[in-house]
Amino acid sequence: MAAGTVIAEELLKRPLYVYDLPPQILSTLSAKNQNQAVAVQSDTEEDAQDANETAEQEHAVATASSCALCKISFSNVQEQRDHVRSDHHRYNLKAQLRGTPTYDESQFTKAVGELDESISGSELSSEEDEGDASQPTLTALLKKQAKISQANDEEEVSSKKQNVGKHPLLWFSSSALPSNTSLGIYRALFSDVEQDEPAYLADSLRTKQLDPIRPQRNNGPAVKAPTTQSKPSPHIFMCMIGGGHCAAMLVSLAPEIHRRQGGVEDRQARVIAHKSFHRYTTRRKQGGSQSASDASRGAAHSAGSSLRRYNEAALEKEVRELFRDWKQMIDDAQFLFIRATGSTNRRILFGQYEGQFLKHNDPRIRGFPFSTRRATQAELLRCFKELTRVKVSQVDEAALAAAETKQHQEEAAKQQATRQQQPEKPKISKEDEEALLHTTQIQAFIRRSKIPALMSYISNNSIPPSFAFKPSDSQQNFRCPTSLHLAANLSSHSVVLALLTKANADPTAANGEGKTPFELAGDRATRDAFRIARHELGESKWNWDTAKVPSAISKSDADSRAERERKSAEEEESNRRKAELDRLKKEEAERVAQTEQRKNAGGRTLGALEKTPAEKREEEMRGMTPEMRMRLERERRARAAEERFRRMQGN
Repeated sequence: MAAGTVIAEELLKRPLYVYDLPPQILSTLSAKNQNQAVAVQSDTEEDAQDANETAEQEHAVATASSCALCKISFSNVQEQRDHVRSDHHRYNLKAQLRGTPTYDESQFTKAVGELDESISGSELSSEEDEGDASQPTLTALLKKQAKISQANDEEEVSSKKQNVGKHPLLWFSSSALPSNTSLGIYRALFSDVEQDEPAYLADSLRTKQLDPIRPQRNNGPAVKAPTTQSKPSPHIFMCMIGGGHCAAMLVSLAPEIHRRQGGVEDRQARVIAHKSFHRYTTRRKQGGSQSASDASRGAAHSAGSSLRRYNEAALEKEVRELFRDWKQMIDDAQFLFIRATGSTNRRILFGQYEGQFLKHNDPRIRGFPFSTRRATQAELLRCFKELTRVKVSQVDEAALAAAETKQHQEEAAKQQATRQQQPEKPKISKEDEEALLHTTQIQAFIRRSKIPALMSYISNNSIPPSFAFKPSDSQQNFRCPTSLHLAANLSSHSVVLALLTKANADPTAANGEGKTPFELAGDRATRDAFRIARHELGESKWNWDTAKVPSAISKSDADSRAERERKSAEEEESNRRKAELDRLKKEEAERVAQTEQRKNAGGRTLGALEKTPAEKREEEMRGMTPEMRMRLERERRARAAEERFRRMQGN
């Protein structure tokens, strides 16, 4: 094996840390053509991730362990412990208890994606559990995924608009490594000025190197390697907020050295300060914050909504008090990595208030350039490791470019062959094109009952009464080939009368089913419009029997008949109400009489004992539908909850 290959393997044996790179790599580092590197990464990102995960498994204990429930194997005990505390394992445990199918790692990751709320149920409030004690299904989680993803995208666009369309990774090469090896570093770790000068990216990276911190063995404070710097240790601020969860952390960029068994040095992240909160603010099974619901549908009046509003205000107060305590460290941070989903959470961080700590236009603000999960301290630490780990990609770029060129050529050849095989569509004549335009316009006027516009369009364009819609083979035009057919089918009696009396429409024309316009009329008013037109146009105008139109009727007769029917209906309704009122009065009189009779009898009889609350509720719900019963029960419970909440506030 060549000496250069051995050195390269030794350099890549450990995960590479951006702020503490080996001197052999650092001195030979150069920036690559970023347009080419994007194409390389798109095909090899998964391989690079697997390489990092393999590198993290150093010093693993040589014993095999696995989780039979989740179908995952582990190379050391620490990985197994982390898995037991993960959402994946907790979900499968509850799924097994419920008797529902479990999911392996790939299925669970694909289904849940970047869901921002807890699925383990360990952090839900008692009221949330009362709403639905069962675990949310993956189907419900997937419905929320698109909204969460969209909120994350909007946040990244608003925080760093200048990076839209750019790949999140910058790629470098080193002569100390094989020619097919590329090193990727997240663009977010470079300032805007550094990104504008691609030729000096490697020099900028060299200036970012930091001496590691070596803690003393006598439990004293950690000391740094000898240096002349007196400024605070370079650090970054990280914050996630969403779904009632908030986690914030200050992390030093200088790695901390720890010695393991055998004298092996291990670099670990040094957390300066961290804090996490959780408040019940999201509406169970419906998603979204209470403030967003109030803004869109008005303020709700229930115990749950009041509690959520209180928790939103409490969360805002806690977060801003934390930022006030950390103000100096936040001001000294090199970058601010922030993820805030939803307008409510962005208002908590960036809203206008006295002594505001975070500003939208702060050039240090960055979004997380990868998918994130629920806001916890562990998730922030995972994101820090992901941000500061160098991605290693090993791909033969020449072979990849040749394969991509070959693929483009094959696709072009297939498209050309497809175009040659497809027959040319017949050209539409000018007359047919005009007929299609007239069809669209006339149908739109009829559907909206625009009679003046319809009559004007027919007159201005000299459209004949026998005009038939195009294309004639469509399903709609087969049933309604003429304007009169369409108006009758839509039960538009005013349009029918106008077409017959003003546009000279033919009522004897038959559609593809052999039916006349009158036979498509859907109500009495439309059928009367045909009979009124027969009366106004006369018997000699059309063959009304062929058109299946009954005997003629004048408009005044039709209106008087409608008025009689309306009065008759009102009289029937009045009689029905009067009879109902008499019945109620009679029942009330009987009840009063029975009450007087019991009083005169000298007290209550055995059958007149006072009813229990359960019997009263049953009597109230007697005769109700199941839906009405459920609504009444929910209202009763809501009133009880509001009363309890008022007592809590009073105390």
